[in-house]
Amino acid sequence: MYTFIISIILLVAGYFTYGKYIEKMFGVKEERATPAYVNQDGVDYLPMSSNKNSLIQLLNIAGVGPIFGPIMGALYGPVAFIWIVLGCIFAGAVHDYLTGMISIRNRGAHLPELAGKFLGKVMKHVVNAFAILLLILVGTVFVTSPASLLHNLMNGKVSLLIITLFIFGYYILATLLPIDKIIGRFYPIFGALLLVASLGVGGMLIIQQVPIPELTLANLHPDQMPIFPLLFLTITCGALSGFHATQTPIISRTTQTEKQGRKIFYGMMIAEGIIAMVWAAAAMSLFQGANGLNELLATGGTGLVVSEVAKVTLGAVVGTLAVLGVIVLPITSGDTAFRSARMIIADYIKLPQFSMKKRLLIAVPLFVISIALTQIDFNILWRYFSWANQATAAIALFVGAMYLFIARKNYWVALIPGAFILYTTTVYILNAEIGFRQSLNVSYVAGAVISVVLVILFFKAAQKSRAAELSLEVDISDYRNIAS
Repeated sequence: MYTFIISIILLVAGYFTYGKYIEKMFGVKEERATPAYVNQDGVDYLPMSSNKNSLIQLLNIAGVGPIFGPIMGALYGPVAFIWIVLGCIFAGAVHDYLTGMISIRNRGAHLPELAGKFLGKVMKHVVNAFAILLLILVGTVFVTSPASLLHNLMNGKVSLLIITLFIFGYYILATLLPIDKIIGRFYPIFGALLLVASLGVGGMLIIQQVPIPELTLANLHPDQMPIFPLLFLTITCGALSGFHATQTPIISRTTQTEKQGRKIFYGMMIAEGIIAMVWAAAAMSLFQGANGLNELLATGGTGLVVSEVAKVTLGAVVGTLAVLGVIVLPITSGDTAFRSARMIIADYIKLPQFSMKKRLLIAVPLFVISIALTQIDFNILWRYFSWANQATAAIALFVGAMYLFIARKNYWVALIPGAFILYTTTVYILNAEIGFRQSLNVSYVAGAVISVVLVILFFKAAQKSRAAELSLEVDISDYRNIAS
């Protein structure tokens, strides 16, 4: 219990200390007009309040990641708490803040455009394809997982196909309509449901004095459970997730002032870390250890674990409401995944999104592909998602490091976590069944060589960009519409 409570305190403290440092180091400009005003189009670019943006951001980035990932990560024991806390404060929240703020400085640009500007033109094309692949995988995974949860919640009384089609129908509307029509209107309600559910579970763990395992030297490295690299790809959204780099530009286009960035981008990642802590702790403590959790996962997957945790801690009625809060998570990330994919493709091919016809031109093929992917086993999709997710995080952190290097600011805050997750992902791909199937020892060495080479190339490119005085920001001369 002490490890759990201290971890929550550290996450909150991280927002007020390291988060404040990152904000000060980056250097916000309150007087600078944001894309919400300069590029206002009534569809994707329009100003919304910081509270509304914060809840939308939280739901955008959350998905099933901070719940399903930590439940699987709970199999490693309390060492998972370390990754959630350190990863969230020093990697995930920094990743989200830099991505959001650099996007604001560049007219709400998405990751492919930022990668092209700061890492080279070739990277723009690579990241564009990579981001779209990731978003389609996310959108598909976040159709199948909530559909399955709803199917179980209704005891199979409504067919899985009908539920899936209903969710797809909602996604289509959320992807095509102006952001304030559905997302801006309903997300605050969904966000409240999510927060109440997670705080309810966490509160009951403490009130009921559930014996949450403590971190000790003995369980720091679980038997026959190699922590590296699997733990860091199992728990992603609760600590560090590249998917967030595809979502923050949605909100960078609706943020009123740069000063709101720490609350919206850094703060909501901390909130996600707290959610991850709650579900990891519950999974570790309510099923008689890893063996009991494994048996439950084998019986009904992570969806059954979610249902059992909610019912045990909150009772049948309130527990059902908590499960609904969990179902909201993937749905409210799936819709913005498709929306983000539409925006990225539109930016790439320079197709304005004022008219519905042009939005349909991009959205229809995306949904056709996603529907086809729903026929693939969920576990296979999740493996590819995990790898693509953390590879995207590495790219986003290197973009942030390049920006800070050119600006002559502390680029190590992004480069260190970026290099770490680059190495982690490289080792995983070299070793994994879906990768090159090398031994762990070979993967460790080869991964280190590849990572070092890429970091050296980064420094060479950074020195060249600094010498060329690459512009960090898009010039904005119209300050007349700054929010009062």
